[in-house]
Amino acid sequence: MPEVSRFFGIVIKMYYDEHNPPHFHAEYGSQTALVSINPVRIIEGKLSKNAWRLVKEWAGLHQHSLLTNWESARKEQTIERIEGLE
Repeated sequence: MPEVSRFFGIVIKMYYDEHNPPHFHAEYGSQTALVSINPVRIIEGKLSKNAWRLVKEWAGLHQHSLLTNWESARKEQTIERIEGLE
């Protein structure tokens, strides 16, 4: 599963040929969540309040790039890295 971004200990990944709705996987230590891209919300799993706040902010800033990566992943094409939060 390609790593899309990494910031403040949070790792964002996308699988190739994944099921709908468009989403990504967020990992923070032992916490994991499946996060839909539009709207940005947790579909499955759980993140701490602070980690979720950061993931939500990041995803809101990069929704277009995430959707582009989603389409690329569905076609088994290269997924681009996305800048993390600073």
